[in-house]
Amino acid sequence: MKLIGLTGGIGMGKSTVAACFARARIPVFDADQAVHRLQGPGGRALRPIEAAFPGTVRANQLDRAALRQAVLGKPEALRVLERIVHPMVREEESRLVARARRAGARAVVLDIPLLLETPDLDRIDQIVVVSAPRAVQIHRVGLRRKMDRAQIEAVIARQMPDAQKRRMADIVIRTGLSRFHTIRAVKRLIQGIRA
Repeated sequence: MKLIGLTGGIGMGKSTVAACFARARIPVFDADQAVHRLQGPGGRALRPIEAAFPGTVRANQLDRAALRQAVLGKPEALRVLERIVHPMVREEESRLVARARRAGARAVVLDIPLLLETPDLDRIDQIVVVSAPRAVQIHRVGLRRKMDRAQIEAVIARQMPDAQKRRMADIVIRTGLSRFHTIRAVKRLIQGIRA
């Protein structure tokens, strides 16, 4: 079974590409959704987060603003948070991969925003990077989130540069032209997986 690592910066169109795989009945593990479940009401990560960052969980719900305040600009605090959350996300990923393997899936897509920043890329058989021109990226983020251009630029600046991600990719899916162009590129990739 092939493990496909899907990644790309904010606003690059990764969700659209992941949805194409899901529609083709290729199992997709969404790391962001896993984090939201773990940190959601009653989530497994809440107790250890509260223990590490007192005052960030109230009434069994994560106070995201308080947690952001606790880790923003504090690299050691961010590493503590990652040591809590990342192993739990990895467990969920492993469970999905095991289920897919038992079901006879030919491939699983691991939709992981920070995939290329992780130390264990050797488990990935193929790296797919989703990319779009910077102007398109900024426009998309501005539509989705209530952020001004300076805030968007700050978020992008904290991510691995798109050019570096493309250099590390086995396949680059460009999403800046049209949705049709993107979907056609993903369908070609899926045909290759099934061949």
